[in-house]
Amino acid sequence: MEQHTTAHHPPATLGAMPLTMSSKEIAERMGKRHDHVMRDIRAMLEGLGVDAPSFGAVYRDAKGETRPCFNLPKRECLILVSGYSVELRAAIIDRWQELEARETQPRFILDPSDPKVMLAVFDHLQKQVAEKDEIIATQGVQVKKLERLEGAKGSMCITDAAKTLGTGRDVLFARLQAERWIFKRAGNKNWLAYDDKRRSGYLEHDDHLYTDNEGRERVATRVLVTAKGLVKLAEVLNRPLH
Repeated sequence: MEQHTTAHHPPATLGAMPLTMSSKEIAERMGKRHDHVMRDIRAMLEGLGVDAPSFGAVYRDAKGETRPCFNLPKRECLILVSGYSVELRAAIIDRWQELEARETQPRFILDPSDPKVMLAVFDHLQKQVAEKDEIIATQGVQVKKLERLEGAKGSMCITDAAKTLGTGRDVLFARLQAERWIFKRAGNKNWLAYDDKRRSGYLEHDDHLYTDNEGRERVATRVLVTAKGLVKLAEVLNRPLH
């Protein structure tokens, strides 16, 4: 997995490639869920000020379906596991030593006159190009969606935000609550935004007048999603709920 995706490696190499370890292998070696490791990697890269897509890759699961993953160089990999237990760190460090030991072994020299070798190399490169094209196409769709959301004017209620994001109203409310974006005070039926989400500019409050069943005017507070919040929610909805 060190030169990851799941594409198979030819018996010869065209040159030295930087060693990497995939998030899938990291998860397997540490006995963790892959989506949890992906979450930790995103948080780490954000803290380092690095764009996550620059480490993005794909692999094929047991069903043959394409799934996202990350390929991490040694530095980023060791930064990631620095927050884990000694036992888990040791497993990853041992694996890196194994990979680096392989790199010091003599490499098979490419024989361009051997058609079998050249066919294997060509097949390997074709698969790499196809997988990169798939990543670019997927990211292109996401970028267009985010650009459309960023162009939205003003703020909107959660119901309208659900329509804009292409998800169900109840699904979005449940996700906002689970991700600690909104909450209800005891004895109050109105949803409120957490302060950190308001400070981040993702949500805001709107106080509006309404008439109750007895004809009395009352003030209610509702949560509105900003354009910035829509963009962030598009990212949130695109990852598994932890």
